[in-house]
Amino acid sequence: MSNFYVFDTNVIVSAAIFPQSIPRMSIDKAFIQGTVLISDSIEEELTEVLQRKKFDRYASFELRYDFLENFLLEALFIYVDQNIQACRDTKDNKFLELAVCGKATVIISGDQDLLVLNPFRGIAIITPQDFFNF
Repeated sequence: MSNFYVFDTNVIVSAAIFPQSIPRMSIDKAFIQGTVLISDSIEEELTEVLQRKKFDRYASFELRYDFLENFLLEALFIYVDQNIQACRDTKDNKFLELAVCGKATVIISGDQDLLVLNPFRGIAIITPQDFFNF
């Protein structure tokens, strides 16, 4: 049985702009140990966020784009057909929806709005540091 992982946007963005970071090492570990899941709505958000000029001082647009392109090529796209309203920040429900529809093992997030739900329907929600050390 394969492990399926969901990463929130902030973790993926941190991984894109800081190659030596715990978020990046956590994503690398997830791709080695299992399958990283992605949905259309999360791809759209990532594409928009990684284009922001404020990240230019950390990593060039080209490096961010290359990371995203490789991430999306390796990740498994899941069709999300559930509407979950469980997170106090409604914008974060898309990660719960992806995890449930994709039968994820773990959601990796630094967002307290998600972390307080651990576990959610049997899916662990942990920080990148905890995932990396696991």
